[in-house]
Amino acid sequence: MTRQRKKKGRSISGWIILDKPKGMSSTAAVSKVKWLFNAQKAGHAGTLDPLASGILPIALGEATKTVPYVMDCTKTYHFCVAWGEERSTDDLEGEITKISLIRPTQESILTLLPKYTGIIWQKPPQFSAIKIAGNRAYNLARKGTSIEISPRQVEIKTLKLVETTAQGHSIFEMTCGKGTYVRSLARDMGHDLGCYGYIADLRRIKVAPFRENDLITWDELKAAISRKETTDENCTLPKRDFSILDQLLIKTDAALHCLPHYTLNETQALHIKMGNSVPLFENNISIDKENVYVTYKDQLLAIGTIDKNQFKPKRIFTI
Repeated sequence: MTRQRKKKGRSISGWIILDKPKGMSSTAAVSKVKWLFNAQKAGHAGTLDPLASGILPIALGEATKTVPYVMDCTKTYHFCVAWGEERSTDDLEGEITKISLIRPTQESILTLLPKYTGIIWQKPPQFSAIKIAGNRAYNLARKGTSIEISPRQVEIKTLKLVETTAQGHSIFEMTCGKGTYVRSLARDMGHDLGCYGYIADLRRIKVAPFRENDLITWDELKAAISRKETTDENCTLPKRDFSILDQLLIKTDAALHCLPHYTLNETQALHIKMGNSVPLFENNISIDKENVYVTYKDQLLAIGTIDKNQFKPKRIFTI
């Protein structure tokens, strides 16, 4: 019989809403947080470009099962568009490929905004994580390979001009759905205004249900970890104390607050833990519902569906 390997790390679950600094990739941020918590599993809910800052929701342990529900939620960005240049990456990092002496007026920008509000077609940037024949677009672009990325539908719920800077740059705020590229928006608006444009600064300020008041910096996380001498007399190395750090975790089910929720009794909870369906008898229960979550004694048990007053678990949690 094959012996099952013991997973490395601690079995903890919850969310860290990292205030990702500029210059750090989303992958590196996840690795750092996973290492700091010594967690068995970690993942993030939506890539943030290295040159961007702001909210990067990082899931640890069982919270990784809730990542898709955060990915599907709306996101809000505060960003600066510099006019007069187009760049290979559509942001500050890329090489200048086109130049214009034209600068848009505030009136022309405001007139254009309705075109980019609602459901629109958008072509992702050449330097993006989109897969082309199994390869990431940014890897192909770095090799100088010319690639054609098909436009896709995205939803921009709100887009407003916040201010114009002394340099003539435009500051915007946008709330959008999954898969929207802010860099593509700057590029396309620049084309429409006849002046070119690229992202000079980008900060994500909301990934529903998480907001700026949930943010914590990398330095604050590091400061929360302390070391203490181990009580093991056979080991003289210091052992990390996670007690303060773990208090910074946001509960796993915080990611599911946009879904209907039902509380179960002990008998129902035992059935769910074994993967069985259970009847629900509350008066306000929907006859059929695709995604709901259930708890017992304030602990997340499962995400599932309701079909004719039967809750059927799809994902079971071992928190």
